[in-house]
Amino acid sequence: MEFNKVGILGSGEVAKTLASGFIKHGYEVMMGSRNPDKLTEWKTRQGKKAGTGTFSEAAGFSELLVLAVKGTAAVGAIQSVGVAALAGKTIIDVTNPIADAPPVNGVIKFFTTLDNSLMEQLQAAAPEAHFVKAFNSIGNAFMVNPKFEAAKPAMFICGNNEESKKAVAAVVSLFGFDVQDMGKAEAARAIEPLCMLWCIPGLLRNDWAHAFAFLTPRSK
Repeated sequence: MEFNKVGILGSGEVAKTLASGFIKHGYEVMMGSRNPDKLTEWKTRQGKKAGTGTFSEAAGFSELLVLAVKGTAAVGAIQSVGVAALAGKTIIDVTNPIADAPPVNGVIKFFTTLDNSLMEQLQAAAPEAHFVKAFNSIGNAFMVNPKFEAAKPAMFICGNNEESKKAVAAVVSLFGFDVQDMGKAEAARAIEPLCMLWCIPGLLRNDWAHAFAFLTPRSK
């Protein structure tokens, strides 16, 4: 599965970081926002491969779509584009189900349960789309070709469509991560809470410069 055009649903720092990363690697990108005018400065800085539009315009432009909105707005963003427009489309789901509530001793609160992840809710809302969870367990400062001394950082992915996972795995690898495929959509129940774990050092000690690694024993 090859693609050249990437649509980004979202206009926050995560969305901008990933959009700039795709442009860095030669892709054409359209960022979608409910208010595209606020992305004018970003578009000007990025050059000719960058575009802006509405959510629907970004989705229509895209061969690969990235959902990078606040978790509480994720299902609404998908619904605003329209289920029919997303049929057969690969969607990188970067969202986390963070509740609008303060953390407790450094632990953020989720509005989901361990039996029903946000990605599963998105998949149910657009059953013909191919969601792949990725980029949800690291901060935006380290999403594009990060440098860590100890090991190559791992990125955990999951999704129901194997071809879409292969396409997303290629992106994740291009962006500098060790891809760890955790299987079907239900695995998002475990992957999404990695956001909780990643945030604890930051919320407790203002330490945000870290990533997860997946280590295996050395062969003899």
